[in-house]
Amino acid sequence: MNTLRLALRNLLRNRRRSLMTLFAMVIGAVTILLFGGYARNITYGLQTGYVRRSGHLQIQHKDYFLYGSGNPAAFGIVHYQHVMDVVAHDPVLAPMLRVVTPTLSLGGIAGNFAASVSRTVVGTGVVVESQNRMVQWNDYHLPFEIRPVALSGTPDDAVIVGIGVARVLQLCKALDVPNCKQPESLPAQGPDTPPDIAALAAEAKPAGTTSGGEPRIELLAANVHGAPNVASLRVFKAVTQGIKEFDDIYVGLHLVQAQRLVYGADPPQATAVVLQLEHTNQIPAARARLQELLATTLKDEPLEIQDFEVLNPFYGQANNLFAAIFGFMALLIGAIVLFTVSNTMSMAVVERTTEIGTLRAVGLRRSGVRRLFVCEGALLGLIGALAGVALALILAWLVNHSGLTWLPPGQVDPTPLTVRVWGEMRLITGCALGLIVVASLSAWWPARRAARMNIVDALRHV
Repeated sequence: MNTLRLALRNLLRNRRRSLMTLFAMVIGAVTILLFGGYARNITYGLQTGYVRRSGHLQIQHKDYFLYGSGNPAAFGIVHYQHVMDVVAHDPVLAPMLRVVTPTLSLGGIAGNFAASVSRTVVGTGVVVESQNRMVQWNDYHLPFEIRPVALSGTPDDAVIVGIGVARVLQLCKALDVPNCKQPESLPAQGPDTPPDIAALAAEAKPAGTTSGGEPRIELLAANVHGAPNVASLRVFKAVTQGIKEFDDIYVGLHLVQAQRLVYGADPPQATAVVLQLEHTNQIPAARARLQELLATTLKDEPLEIQDFEVLNPFYGQANNLFAAIFGFMALLIGAIVLFTVSNTMSMAVVERTTEIGTLRAVGLRRSGVRRLFVCEGALLGLIGALAGVALALILAWLVNHSGLTWLPPGQVDPTPLTVRVWGEMRLITGCALGLIVVASLSAWWPARRAARMNIVDALRHV
């Protein structure tokens, strides 16, 4: 306590220099915390978007992840309903689960034959009610607007398409898509749907389906036997997907329509069983339990488990990018703090040479001198860390309540700009401890030099 009290009094002896050193440390701490909070908010936003769309975990047929995109029908889960029942009623998994739902992915060609245009697409069949429950997941309380799935309340033969698909198929005007420019030279208007495709579509059309007034497309896909199958579908809406490459190929269908298109009269299958958990940190426990079920109750099913990070590699790439930037900033600011504190302590040693000689002459050991200067550096780090954390929290609160908006990666709507510092104890603690450690290490070399002074030379120093 005497050392701490003496170290504090020594810092107050030259307030201007101590304040300038603290100012550099506070600016460094605020910079690290604000950028760390900003990056953390982006991470949570990306995670929330992916979990809402594709869940935390997916149970898939073995090798579907590597080869299924070329032939989804060959990698379907035959008894997907049994798999869902086993997972949903498992006493270990049930408390962790929010949604268990099947999905079916398929590839095909969508055509608007009246305009003589077509393009390859990737379709996703979903259960709309389950998707509406999934989009309500917001474990990090982000300021996202929760909207129902665009397929909500539509008949089985309705689909939604990406803006890019609508643009290529020349459906922008019919769907009232804003900012959807058509090419200057359009192909000549073709005849109605070719007879062979129309016949296939009529065979696949369920009883009681009406044509309605919505624009239509024909979706051609290979069924489970390799034969072509066509469905005439009503395009209900064009929805931007946030990523152009995905926007140019996306078609969303009802699960029953996708199964009818791929499997026809055969028993329907699913390409994945999607699991959305209550919290992301439950993934390891849920995965471990699922592995047990695959090895016991579901051992006859050729299945594997993929998590959302594997299914969405951009998430890991974005995290690695921000981690690298954060590490570079922390290293740069640490170097600045290191030289600033070291310079302050070196000047203090020079100014207090006679005082150091006096302390040594009255019996203070070299370790005591070192401890005194290192304690001064640690106090500078502690005060700078506390002030930096407090200022960062105030600035983060001001940003969060400023009303500013921006468009995060992977999102389609502007969201309020927020910086997540409050509650991020790992970030705050790491920054504070790092600052204290760097400041203490910065003071060690000047303290060592002070402790090695010759007593006689120090006493006669002018």
